[in-house]
Amino acid sequence: MDFRHEWKHEISYLDLLTLRQRLRAVAQADPHAVDGKYLIRSLYFDTPSDRALREKLDGVSRREKFRIRYYNGDTSVIHLEKKSKLGGLGNKQSAPLSVPETSALLQGGLSWMTDSGRPLVRELYSKIRTQQLRPRTIVEYTREPYVCPAGNVRVTLDYDIRIGLSCEDFLNPGITIPAGDAPIILEVKWDSFLPSVIHDAIQLEGRHTSSFSKYAQCRVYG
Repeated sequence: MDFRHEWKHEISYLDLLTLRQRLRAVAQADPHAVDGKYLIRSLYFDTPSDRALREKLDGVSRREKFRIRYYNGDTSVIHLEKKSKLGGLGNKQSAPLSVPETSALLQGGLSWMTDSGRPLVRELYSKIRTQQLRPRTIVEYTREPYVCPAGNVRVTLDYDIRIGLSCEDFLNPGITIPAGDAPIILEVKWDSFLPSVIHDAIQLEGRHTSSFSKYAQCRVYG
């Protein structure tokens, strides 16, 4: 399993404007973005005892979480993802899901998972059975992404964080509401090294690495 370095910072709107100007000068816009951004909707899984949430809030070094995600309201491409953390390092594994599979999972239909040729699907099935993982929260936000080939760097600005109150509505449009006074999040990911030009561009006075979690922010509501 390959891990990447990850930094996360809470920033202000003024910081966002400053970083946007700097990043446009030293990095490239993500070619997959539409008008420089895209909308992300994720459905997070957790146990009845909120294991993933508690481990995040307690700062447990080695932890994992499962989620389902799609972009820009387009349900023709849906992914099951497992996010693993080890200190300041992160890894993401992904497997495609169809709309019928996702709908079945939202309704508790699991029989299709046992014969899946996708190891990640079978792993989720196993943990649904053994750990009682279940859908807990819908999180939606706008992401402004920048990339730099050197170091395989990805810098994202996430804002307008919203929540869906009913997990069964995950595939339905227009079901989210603002998630309170959520901050703007700067996230930086890279492989073996972070180029100095990017390091310098993201420096903000008084900002430090944060453990902010969009999942934890939205769990305040249920």
